[in-house]
Amino acid sequence: MSMATLGVTTLETLVSAAVAAPSIHNTQPWRFRLDPDTVTLEIRAAADRGLRHIDPTGRALYLSVGCAVLNLRVAAAHCGFEPVTRLLPRPEEPDLLAAVRLAGAARSTGLSRLYDALWRRHSSRFPFSERPVPGQVFTEMIEAAQIEGARLSRPTPLETERLLRLTRAAEHRTTADADRAAESRHWSHGPRPALGMAPQVLGPQDYRNRIPMRDFGAHRHPAVLAARPFETRPEVAVVSTAHDRRTDWLRAGQALEHVLLVATAHGVRTSLLHQALEWPDLRQRLTPQSAGRDRAQMVIRLGYGPEGPASPRRAASQVLTDRSVPSSG
Repeated sequence: MSMATLGVTTLETLVSAAVAAPSIHNTQPWRFRLDPDTVTLEIRAAADRGLRHIDPTGRALYLSVGCAVLNLRVAAAHCGFEPVTRLLPRPEEPDLLAAVRLAGAARSTGLSRLYDALWRRHSSRFPFSERPVPGQVFTEMIEAAQIEGARLSRPTPLETERLLRLTRAAEHRTTADADRAAESRHWSHGPRPALGMAPQVLGPQDYRNRIPMRDFGAHRHPAVLAARPFETRPEVAVVSTAHDRRTDWLRAGQALEHVLLVATAHGVRTSLLHQALEWPDLRQRLTPQSAGRDRAQMVIRLGYGPEGPASPRRAASQVLTDRSVPSSG
């Protein structure tokens, strides 16, 4: 395709769709550049938006960027393009994590049907009902993860309790770690008020302390965020990969977002329980028995409940570093 075929409006739509992806602590650690010669959108890591204490290896950053890549692919397919994706395309440029070339007419891959869900998806940190997620929906989510080269496991109730205990242990550790707690507060209520997460976004805590919702650095106050009862039989799923390389992190991010969009399309709410993944010894114990020797990449809580408000996002103009496109379109 040509640059004239793309146009400014379409470019901004594609980048806005990518930016709608979830990111750990809502850091949004990405920036985009359009290569006009090949009509390729490059996604680079924004190092200044990384989590030095919480995510020293950068795994969560790669996972977040992978989510943005999946959204970009969905939007490209919706706009009629074939998204040709390359991960870590130039080793000499380590901040270049992915490149998505907008090729000719899109094939019928099913991605475009998730476009509406892309704009509706966001984490719900509120209590869910006791209504179980149907097996058919879980099967579709499992297939979505497989398409992206990852695995989605549905733990047994006993395994779910174990995963929640690990998550609670991680939450207590993080709360007691001054550097991590300060970093968490910085991203939720720090000097970036446009990206800060208001109390109504953070949601309540589970007063029974069965479901460990992140407290974002122990800055919560009972007068601001009341405790409420959460579901007694929580449903969780685990995204994992066979290996644990940088490309696996990016694939896991795409798998995670693909799963979340399928869930959204079926009216299932989700929230991410990332706490235990931030501690290497706890992360090793997260993988469900059914996943064998896989490495856990994310724990997802699923269910039916209130939509809740969305966390704020940066505009396309704030993350797009090159606008080499026609002035209209």
